[in-house]
Amino acid sequence: MPEEKKLIPVTLLTGYLGAGKTTLLNHILHNQKGYKVAVIVNDIGEVNIDAGMIEKDASIVEKDSVVPLQNGCICCTLKTDLINQILTLAESGKYDYILIEASGICEPIPIAQSICILDGTAEDQGMPKVVRLDNIVAVVDALRLVTEFAGGDSLLREKMDEEDIANLLVQQIEFCNTILINKTDLVTREQLDKVEAVIRALQPSAKMIETTKGVIDLKEILDTKLFDFEKVFNTAAWIQELDKDEEEEETPHDHDHDHDHGEDCKCGCKHHHHHGEGETEEYGISTFVYKRRQPFNREKLETFAGDWPQGVIRSKGLVWFSDENDMAYILEQAGRQITASPSGYWLATASKKELEEAMKEDPRIKKDWDDKVGDREIKLVFIGQKMDKEKIIRDLDSCLDPFEK
Repeated sequence: MPEEKKLIPVTLLTGYLGAGKTTLLNHILHNQKGYKVAVIVNDIGEVNIDAGMIEKDASIVEKDSVVPLQNGCICCTLKTDLINQILTLAESGKYDYILIEASGICEPIPIAQSICILDGTAEDQGMPKVVRLDNIVAVVDALRLVTEFAGGDSLLREKMDEEDIANLLVQQIEFCNTILINKTDLVTREQLDKVEAVIRALQPSAKMIETTKGVIDLKEILDTKLFDFEKVFNTAAWIQELDKDEEEEETPHDHDHDHDHGEDCKCGCKHHHHHGEGETEEYGISTFVYKRRQPFNREKLETFAGDWPQGVIRSKGLVWFSDENDMAYILEQAGRQITASPSGYWLATASKKELEEAMKEDPRIKKDWDDKVGDREIKLVFIGQKMDKEKIIRDLDSCLDPFEK
């Protein structure tokens, strides 16, 4: 479509501190041909070191083509600054490509949301349509995963700093189109295979490319037209595991005490579940979904979370608490960070008329409805390595309370 070609493509580079984002960016700037490139570099310090390295190392013609955004993160405190800088670059008419290097401690989803405000999807907010997010590239340091995380299997096992490196790594790996496993020359083939197996357990769909010193064919990361927000969000393994169960449950089979179906979560994304144990893969990586039609006792679950089971790399899903029967929560765990955030009211709290309208719009609601608890339930996906599934289930069951209206 002609109009789409007018939008300036944006490639977002994410990855933890020292993974090799700046090296990759300099490789792109030295080797790209045919683009007038602008670069936005985010650094949390008062002095943007990365921007200086890029200006020094790369062949930058335009004086203002490298824009430092510093003393904050573009995923939170500098979101407005990021949007304004993109607008300024786009409206200058000097550039036909924008590269953004996120700070190593940035979460990718809020950045993507900010960029997508400028692709025409937020016209009701009066924002111009000037760019399109083309690709999110997550740079992963193979050596770091081997030396600090035992090849990935300790991502959630060790107590870490408040920033929680593992949580950032998981989020960056889960939300991307392309994963660059960098510094492959510093690890053995066996170590690299183990790293890749753990990454695949978190993100099974993104293109995965091995690289040394950020050297890559630029066709893999520039003007790929790969990015679609909803598709990328739904490629995270925890969502795919929940989706598998819905497909299986379309085939009639015997129901057990905790058998139920999937539906739209109150946060707007789709949560489904898997009634069986996930396939065990190489290096002992497996998945399963814990689901119950009883609520958790909040205090008991907090005690369980304080001694989180070894081997779990990622856990996320829908939870229900006995002391708050009206509210659905999203529980999310990666690294030592474990949070439960309100996600909206259960449909069981809606009026009869609202419920009838909802069921008319989505027949699955009626199909999944429980006469006693309505749509209230617990559905948590676990992804891990050498997990003691049965013990985890027993421990979670001990955190349950009876349902009382």
